[in-house]
Amino acid sequence: MPGKAQHFQGPQVSCCAKYLLFASNVLFWVVAGGCLPGHWSVGLGRKGVASKMPLGARKQDMKGVLSNLSSITDLGGFDPVWLFLVVGGVMFVLGFAGCIGALRENTFLLKFFSVFLGLIFFLELTAGVLAFIFKDWIKDQLNFFINNNVKAYRDDIDLQNLIDFAQEYWSCCGAHGPNDWNFNIYFNCTDSNPSRERCGVPFSCCVKDPAEDVLNTQCGYDVRLKLELEQQTFIHTKGCAVQFEKWLQDNLIVVAGTFVGIALLQIFGICLAQNLVSDINAVKANW
Repeated sequence: MPGKAQHFQGPQVSCCAKYLLFASNVLFWVVAGGCLPGHWSVGLGRKGVASKMPLGARKQDMKGVLSNLSSITDLGGFDPVWLFLVVGGVMFVLGFAGCIGALRENTFLLKFFSVFLGLIFFLELTAGVLAFIFKDWIKDQLNFFINNNVKAYRDDIDLQNLIDFAQEYWSCCGAHGPNDWNFNIYFNCTDSNPSRERCGVPFSCCVKDPAEDVLNTQCGYDVRLKLELEQQTFIHTKGCAVQFEKWLQDNLIVVAGTFVGIALLQIFGICLAQNLVSDINAVKANW
């Protein structure tokens, strides 16, 4: 009509997809930022604990978080703490590519984000399939890991706290049972063992008495000298490998739901990025 401006309505970039991808990657970025300095922040936390320890224990403690973890996991000297740094770094790069790519409508960064996220999704899917196929091997590795932790129980304060937490949480003792503590030089039942903890177990194996206000750290002393039926009165006799497997079965819906939720979020992110790329290319085609 004469006197009225004519506006051409061509392809447009979806603001909803653009800012939704940007917002989700900001959260992704924040989480990654928390993973990157995690190694150092935990180390600082240990310094606070270490300051209350005797000097000899403090020197051993300051070597780093779970300094012996690489040896007990049989990873050829690899420190698993670096895994957190690698994961944090990958998340940080992906978050950066997603944020800047969405905000600046940069197709290169958006394609990098979607392809890399798709690769991660494929690797997770492959890992899940392999875990199902080699579940017996994984179970053997879990037993090996727990037994090596038992051997190194007194070598690292963080490792000791981790084992105590696991045994208390899953109401278990050792990998297969209390006798696994024979692998530890302080708890084994050999006649040459001069330790007061000989033939005992850590306090985290003990059945807790709700009436006790003060934790009895000596409740596991000499308990393995008793008959097995008598032991059940004082300590948990089921192994942590069995209890962990039972916990997974009891919480299968929660565990599976968590993995499915993560997978759906990844697919959603890939779709958003690809949708933005299509919109941007459509707009550029009309220039």
